[in-house]
Amino acid sequence: MRKFGLALALMCLTGPAMSAVACGGSFNAFVDKMAQSAISKGHAPETVRAFFASARQDPKVLKADRAQGVFKRDFIDFSRRIISKNRIQNGRANLKKHASTFRRAEAEYGVPAGVLLAFWALETDYGAVQGNFNTLNALMTLSHDCRRPDLFRPQVFAALELFERGEFSPATTKGAWAGEVGMVQMLPEDILNHGVDADGDGKVRLKTSPQDALVSGAKMLRGLGWQANQPWLQEVVVPDDLDWSLTGLTTELSISDWSKRGVKPRSGAWESKGTGSVLLPMGRKGPAFVAYPNFRVYFEWNKSFVYVTTAAYFATRLSGAQVYDAGNPDPGLKDAKMKQLQTKLSKRGYDVGKIDGILGARTRAAVQAEQERLGLPADAWPTQALLNKL
Repeated sequence: MRKFGLALALMCLTGPAMSAVACGGSFNAFVDKMAQSAISKGHAPETVRAFFASARQDPKVLKADRAQGVFKRDFIDFSRRIISKNRIQNGRANLKKHASTFRRAEAEYGVPAGVLLAFWALETDYGAVQGNFNTLNALMTLSHDCRRPDLFRPQVFAALELFERGEFSPATTKGAWAGEVGMVQMLPEDILNHGVDADGDGKVRLKTSPQDALVSGAKMLRGLGWQANQPWLQEVVVPDDLDWSLTGLTTELSISDWSKRGVKPRSGAWESKGTGSVLLPMGRKGPAFVAYPNFRVYFEWNKSFVYVTTAAYFATRLSGAQVYDAGNPDPGLKDAKMKQLQTKLSKRGYDVGKIDGILGARTRAAVQAEQERLGLPADAWPTQALLNKL
């Protein structure tokens, strides 16, 4: 699992391949079993004892994990709150200040400066807010919790490897509540696999070295499938008679096909001659984008549709794009009515995941299918009209 910091939207995983260490029960007994598992993996007993000695359960981590209401905001609301004038200005200043680092990141891994700047801004406000949770305690708490322990236990053992390298302190390393560390909020396993000592001091220091953090982030994105010299998101204008059922990330057509259907860039020329999906974050009357293949890499970083679309759009702004045309979208459904809609869809046989009031990928797919069945514009944007029909 790959994810960076402040806006965590982890996908709930309940797969059958559980660790040999059972979740739940006594936390102290759980720590002992994790330590035994580490020794069985070949780590020195004295190192393991030192690593786990300070591990404590953190109730605040569980509280943060259960309270992610930020993702109930729609794209326009969320993006306007996140992409402030100050963040744009600071982004431009950091681009100038760290120009050589951004050039290196793009030259070696093909990731443009705007993409890295946007993540840096959204995750930690350019390093200013990196989180104050003890990282080992956060990872152990989430590993002990039975909601998705398989997601976090590998991170504990990765942190142990970093400890052996002298790059992690069980007592003092701090970060986000879900265990991410540093300016671009990387999990320990990703630090092991993608950490880069870009400033040449012999250590990968993601909390204090912008060079290490940015180049490591670029290497990670490349490892997740980022295509060099390719776009990720472009604002478009869509015709009123578009077949709305073709919109969304499940349909990918050639740019030539989209052009024939009346889709065109809002300004300038197409950024690619390849393929893309028409993305309507708030339905056919709201902002419209073409998402290129690189856009899908964002979901390896974060699972929230609203966060991902905001991060990708912010990257275009930092790369020179204009402010999007918000249009005049139909009012969406608020928390209680969204849950009501999800319940109705679930009763009709759709897998919408947890009834949580969040418009995620599965809920969008179900909405689009029902809109098409009911003869409504199938743009995947849930409205009161759809709820009434159901």
